[in-house]
Amino acid sequence: MYTFIIGLLLLLSGFLFYSKYVEKQFSADFPKETPAYSMQDGVDYIPMPTWKVFLIQLLNIAGLGPIFGALQGALFGPVAFLWVIAGCVLGGAVHDYLSGMISLRHDGASLSEIHGMYLGKKVQSIMRVITVFFCIIVGVVFVTGPADLLAQLTPEHLDRNFWIAVIFIYYFLATILPIDVIIGKIYPIFGTCLLIMAAGVGGGIIFKSYHIPELSFSNLHPSNTPMWPMMFVTIACGAISGFHATQSPLMARCLKSEKYGRHAFYGAMIVEGVIALIWIAAGLAFYNGVPELGKVVLGKSGASGAVFEITKTLLGPVGSVLTILGVVACPITTGDTAFRSARLALGDIIHFPQDKIKNRLILAVPMFVISVFLTFVQFPILWRYMGWLTQAFAMVTLWACSVYLVKSNKNHWISTIPAIFMTAVCISYIMQAPEGFRINGLVSNVVGLLAAAITFGVFLYRTKRRDTQAVPAYDK
Repeated sequence: MYTFIIGLLLLLSGFLFYSKYVEKQFSADFPKETPAYSMQDGVDYIPMPTWKVFLIQLLNIAGLGPIFGALQGALFGPVAFLWVIAGCVLGGAVHDYLSGMISLRHDGASLSEIHGMYLGKKVQSIMRVITVFFCIIVGVVFVTGPADLLAQLTPEHLDRNFWIAVIFIYYFLATILPIDVIIGKIYPIFGTCLLIMAAGVGGGIIFKSYHIPELSFSNLHPSNTPMWPMMFVTIACGAISGFHATQSPLMARCLKSEKYGRHAFYGAMIVEGVIALIWIAAGLAFYNGVPELGKVVLGKSGASGAVFEITKTLLGPVGSVLTILGVVACPITTGDTAFRSARLALGDIIHFPQDKIKNRLILAVPMFVISVFLTFVQFPILWRYMGWLTQAFAMVTLWACSVYLVKSNKNHWISTIPAIFMTAVCISYIMQAPEGFRINGLVSNVVGLLAAAITFGVFLYRTKRRDTQAVPAYDK
C-alpha cells in the first residue's frame, strides 16, 4: 500500500514541480500567438478550451494502453511500479511535453517533419514512411478488435463485417470533418469515463482492504521473461510511448496559449501514469499476487478478462458498463485519431493544404481504400513489432528534442538521459525478442548498451560543433 500511495504522490509532484522546470527549459512564451489563432482554418487549427484539449489528448495517448499494458507489466511484480513512476515523470511526460510544444512552435508540424528539422533529411525520409504506415496500421487494428467484440454483444445479423463498416464510416468522418465536430464533442465524454473507471478501481482496491504489495526488485514473471528490456517495452503507455508524439500535433494546433502546454501534454501523461499505476496495483491486489494474475492474463481470458472481472467485482453493474464502454470506445478513439494523424502527416509531407474538404478527401479516400483492404489481411507477425516500434519512436523523438534544446542553449539532459536509456532498451529488445534476431540475452544487452553509448557519442560530437544553427521557424 505504501509504495502505491507514495507512487501517486510522486507522480503528482512530478507535475507540480518537475514539469515547471521542463517548461522553463523549453522557454514557453505565454504572450506569443499560437497556431490555433495564427493559422486558424476551422478544420484542424481551432482554438479549444484547455480542459477539452487535456481530455482529448489523454484519450488520444491512452486508450486501453495504460490498462492492458499495465496488467501485462504487473506480471513482472511490484517492480513495475518503479518503471511507471520514474518512466512517466522523467521520460514519458518530458517526451510528450517537448514533442508537443516543438510541434506547436513549428505550426503544428507532424512528427516526421520535426525529426527532419533536428535529425536530418535522411532520418526524415525514413520516419515519414514509418509514421504514416504506423498510424494506418494502428487504425486498422483498432477496427477489427472492437468490431469482433461488438459482434458478440449484438444480434447475430449484426456481424463482424457490419461493425467493421460502421467503424470505418465513423473513422472516415472523424478524419475529414473539423476536429470540433466529432472528436471535440465525444472525446471529453469518453475521457471522463476512463477517469471514473480508474478512480473507482483505485478506490475499491484501497477501501475494500485489498493487499497491495510493496516495492520489490525481484522478477516474478511466470514465464521467466527477463525484466530487461522486456518490461520497458511491455509497459509503454503509462511510462513512455512514442505513439504519443504522433498524436500531439492534433492538440498543438488547438492550444490557445503555450502556458497551457504543461497541462495538455505533461499533465495528460501524468494522468496516464496514474491510471497505469492503479491497474498494476489492482491486478496484483485483486488476484493476490502474480501467480493468479498470470493464470488470467496469460490464459484464454487475457488482459480483457482480468479487466472485466476486476471492474465487475469492485464497481458492480456500473463497472460492467464502464468496462464494455472502455474496451470498445477506447480502441476506437485511438484508431480515429491515428487515421487523422496519418492525413495530417501526408499533408505536411507533400505540402498540401487541408483547409478545403476536397483536399482532405484526396488524401483520405485512397488511405481508407488501402485500410479496408488491410482488414482482410492477416499480419500477426507485423503487429508483434508494434510494441518495439512504439518505443523506437520515443527513442528517435527524444534525440530530436535533445537537439532542439541544444540549439536553444538549454539543459538538454532532461531529454538526453531518457534518450540514452530508450536507445539501450530498443536495441537490446530487438536483438533478443522472438520477433527480432533472437540473440543471446547477455550479448543483446551488451550490444544495446554499446549502441546507446555510440549514439550518445555521435550526439555530443555533432552538438559540440560550432556550426549549430539556431532553432528554425520561431521568431523570438
